[in-house]
Amino acid sequence: MTRILCCAALTLVAAGACSPGGAKHETDAWQATVDTIGDTVVVHTVGGSVWGDTLDLVPEMTIGVFEGDEQYMFGDIGAFVVSATEDVYILDDQAPILRQYAGDGTHIRDIGRDGGGPGEYKRPGSLALLPDGRLLLRDPGNARINVYAPDGEILTSWRLPSGGGFNTSRRMYVDGTGNSYTMVLLEADVAIVEWTYGLARFTPAGEHTDTLAVPAWDYQAKVVTAQRENSSSTSRVPFTASRQWTFSPLGYFVGGVSDAYRIDLVRPDQPRLRIERDWQPAPVLAAEKAERERRIIENFKRNYGSWHWNGPSIPDTKPAYSDITIDEEGRLWVQIPQTAYAYRTQAEADEEEARTGRPAGRYRERVVYDVFEPRGGFLGTVRAPDDFRAYPELTARGTSVWAVTRDAFDVARLVRFVLTPMPSARATD
Repeated sequence: MTRILCCAALTLVAAGACSPGGAKHETDAWQATVDTIGDTVVVHTVGGSVWGDTLDLVPEMTIGVFEGDEQYMFGDIGAFVVSATEDVYILDDQAPILRQYAGDGTHIRDIGRDGGGPGEYKRPGSLALLPDGRLLLRDPGNARINVYAPDGEILTSWRLPSGGGFNTSRRMYVDGTGNSYTMVLLEADVAIVEWTYGLARFTPAGEHTDTLAVPAWDYQAKVVTAQRENSSSTSRVPFTASRQWTFSPLGYFVGGVSDAYRIDLVRPDQPRLRIERDWQPAPVLAAEKAERERRIIENFKRNYGSWHWNGPSIPDTKPAYSDITIDEEGRLWVQIPQTAYAYRTQAEADEEEARTGRPAGRYRERVVYDVFEPRGGFLGTVRAPDDFRAYPELTARGTSVWAVTRDAFDVARLVRFVLTPMPSARATD
């Protein structure tokens, strides 16, 4: 059975949510078909959006400087979280140091330090906040998760389970009941390309109750490989489809394979929800393709001597999406590949290559997201400024968005943005 949903009739959309500025033309209203296929409900957007026009991220507040007090100078922001009172915790991987700031960007304190004692950390990773305000820091160098009070006092630590003591850039997750989740390897004694992952779940008291396996979306990576005695390397062919997944604060996995605009919400005790949308693939520029290919070839030759491309060719178009992030309200921020642009001249790239001895890139994509509410409604498209970086993943709450930026000198800052024009209302559960 197929149903047609539009903004005017959609029960999951708040009254008045049809546009950022108030009234919305009927032809621009979000419209979708809804089908049930087996145990999956498919919501396919066919036109329009709840928010209407594309929204922009406009900076409101910035933490970080090019020169100044060391508390505001970041080497490499590896993770950050924002509390309900808008205290901000930033992990600088380069130092490494964990720092706390007030909502206006004022430095409050440093938390812990490099080491193995209580509250200290080695190779710190991701951060998370529990609903009661406690701060979690993944500390794989000490095979534990550190638990701090909101004021930075160390409270306790939880031991990482088997398969959890490895470095990962993946964030920790927290659901609405206060359970927390961190990624672990399910099989560590196999080749890297065969690794499978899960999420170890901890109760609010720190008990490791079980490990959830990541759903198995059918997927065969397109790769190039190199090997020699006791060593091998694999690299995914640029711009080919990949398996993307994350975990929602509403308590379920979200993901899919990016060869099509198709994303599954694997909800326990409910039918699987599938979000679909028509899409037009972005082209891969010839110069962009040559640049990516050269970087892989040079890297493999540096480690394996004479090496030639031995996998599929780089495609002429980009996949349907490149990443999925879930915000605190369960909204999906789906990063959509864009046509690249040259962000520096060939002379500037040549200068960096001479300095570093490695191929330097000239091309970059602007960051653009499609945003969906957790029952499949397409809220709209959000466009980020050129200095915006998609890693670490953004944090969003209401119309506020926190993310890392990097300027022309590669100086990292954490910025609070506001969605503009501001939506007059938001979709709800």
